[in-house]
Amino acid sequence: MVLAETSDAIDRIEAARATGIRFVQLQFTDILGVVKAVTIPIHRLEDSVAHGTWFDGSSIEGFTRIAESDQYLQPDMSTFNEIPWQPGSGPRGTARVICDVFTPRGEPFAGDPRYVLRRQVERARRLGYIVNTGPELEFFLFRRDDDGRIAPLPHDEAGYFDFSTDLAQEVRQDMVDALEAFGISVEAAHHEVAEGQHEIDFEYADALKTADNAITFKFALKAVAQQHGLYATFMPKPIHGINGSGMHTHQSLYSIAEGRNAFAEPTAPYGLSDVAKSYMAGILAHARGMIAVLAPLVNSYKRLVPGYEAPTYITWGRTNRSALIRVPMISPGKSIEGTRCEVRCPDPSSNTYLAFAAMIAAGLDGVERGLTLHDPVEESLFEMDAARIAEKGIRELPGTLGQAIDELEKDPVIVEALGDHVLSHYVSAKRAEWDEYRTQVTQWELDRYLEAF
Repeated sequence: MVLAETSDAIDRIEAARATGIRFVQLQFTDILGVVKAVTIPIHRLEDSVAHGTWFDGSSIEGFTRIAESDQYLQPDMSTFNEIPWQPGSGPRGTARVICDVFTPRGEPFAGDPRYVLRRQVERARRLGYIVNTGPELEFFLFRRDDDGRIAPLPHDEAGYFDFSTDLAQEVRQDMVDALEAFGISVEAAHHEVAEGQHEIDFEYADALKTADNAITFKFALKAVAQQHGLYATFMPKPIHGINGSGMHTHQSLYSIAEGRNAFAEPTAPYGLSDVAKSYMAGILAHARGMIAVLAPLVNSYKRLVPGYEAPTYITWGRTNRSALIRVPMISPGKSIEGTRCEVRCPDPSSNTYLAFAAMIAAGLDGVERGLTLHDPVEESLFEMDAARIAEKGIRELPGTLGQAIDELEKDPVIVEALGDHVLSHYVSAKRAEWDEYRTQVTQWELDRYLEAF
C-alpha cells in the first residue's frame, strides 16, 4: 500500500473511532457468494491494513485444504462504512470493510471470487476499456408462519409499481436509507410483479464497485427485513406459478483512450457500435457455458421457463423481454452515454463477483474475436412454434442445473475466467447439489403417483 493510501486509511480509522465505532467486520465471500466475516476491535484495523489479518481458510466453502489453511485478509478501505443498524452512537458501534484474500506468500488467492473478477476487469483495461455494470436485484419479503418458521408467505397483495400502504413501503424506505448509509446511491425502489416481490435499483458504476455494492445490498436488505419481523430472500423461484426473481445486469464498455461510451454509435441501428455488437455476440456465444454461474441453483431453472419474462432462448432484441439480451431505450434528450445491453438470465442467488467475471469474459471474447451479432428477434419467442424457432436457428439455455454444469465444463473461455481452483470447487459443490436434488422423492411425486400406481 502506498504512503498516501496508508495515510488516508489512518485518517478514516481515526474519524471512525471519534464517532464511536468500536468494532470492524472484515468481510469477504466464499465461492457460493455467502458473506463471511471476521470481527476485530477498531484499534486492530490499522495493523490489518498494513499487514493483513490471518484466518483459517479450510472451513470456507471452496477455499483451501486443511494442510494449506493459512490465509490473510487485506482490507480495501474504499469499502469502509459504518453499519447503520449498529451505529457508532451505540455501545457496540460497528463498521465493515470488504477484503481481498491472500496466500501466505503474499499472492492473491486464486479461490477469492473478488480476485476472479479483478482479473477480468484488468483484462478489459489492457484492451483499453473500463467495464460498467448495473444489476437489478429482485427479492421477496416473506413473513413467518404461525410457528415462527420462515415460509414463502408474501407480506402484501400488491403488484407491479403498486403503491402499497402496508409495511412494504416503510420497509423499502428503511432499506434505501441503509444502502445510502453504505455509500450506495439508490435510483428507485418499487413493488415488482408478484405479491411480496420488490426491486431497489442503484447507480451504474465500474464492475468491481458494483459487485461490492451488490454483495452489500443482499447483506443489508436481509438485516433490515429482519428488523421488521420479515425475511428477505433472493431465491429465484420461491413460489410456483408466479414470477421469479432475476438479476438483470446492464453492461457497457467505456473507452479509456476516447473518453466515451464504446457501446454508443448514434447513427447505427439500435445505437450500437461494432464493439457493443461483438460484446453482445460473445455473451450469446457463451450463454450456455456460463449459465451455471449466472443461475447457480436447482431452483434457478424453475424461473428460466417460458411465460414469466425470464429468458430461455439465446437471442437479443429491444422490445422483446423474452430475449436473453435486451437493448434498453435511451430517454429523449439523454446522452448516448446511457447506451448499454441488459443481460436478463442471471438471478440474484449468484455470486455477483463470479457472475460479472463470467459475463465480462464472454463479452470480451466477442470483442477480441470480432464476433458478428445475428439479427434481433422482436417477436415473442414464447408464441413461436418449434418449427419456426428451429428455422431461425435459435438455441435454448440448459433446462436443469445438471445440464448447465456439463455446459460449463465444455466452455474454455468461462473455464479460464474462473480459473482451475474456483472451477473445480464450484463444479464439485454444484454436482453434489444436483445429485442430492435429483434423488429426492418430492410431495408432488407422492401426490401424483402413490395411489395411481
